[in-house]
Amino acid sequence: MADSSFDVVSKIDGMEVENAVNQARKEIEQRYDFKGVGADVTLSGEAILIKANTEERANAVLDVLQSKFIKRGLSLKSLETGDPFASGKEYRIESKLKEGIDQPTAKQLNKLIRDEAPKTVKSQIQGDELRVSSKSRDDLQDTITLLKGADVDVALQFVNFR
Repeated sequence: MADSSFDVVSKIDGMEVENAVNQARKEIEQRYDFKGVGADVTLSGEAILIKANTEERANAVLDVLQSKFIKRGLSLKSLETGDPFASGKEYRIESKLKEGIDQPTAKQLNKLIRDEAPKTVKSQIQGDELRVSSKSRDDLQDTITLLKGADVDVALQFVNFR
């Protein structure tokens, strides 16, 4: 019998991010507490820029954006947010979208699988993803449960289960 396998990846759906940013922008334009504070959120490539005339308003805009991310099913782990900084007369917050599993995190997941997963499970790093294989599909299900409970700073998805 051939080995069963799945891939552990960290990907972001670009359309969902765009929808979340657009919904946040619409809510900011509608809400009374954001009138006249120059609040705005824009998406450009892999970066999201938040602007407002005070640091508190910029953080409030960030909260609105994060709530839209959650409603759209996007993990906040895929959003790397900086601190508010002054730029002229306004405050800005720059956020970057994180995609892919970096090498240290992949090694950490690999070690976790080696130490705590069933002994039939093997894993190997392939670029920015992790391939996990075993003869037993039940062992792979247990490994997915283990990885879901792991404390890592990236959003994990499990794809290509075969």
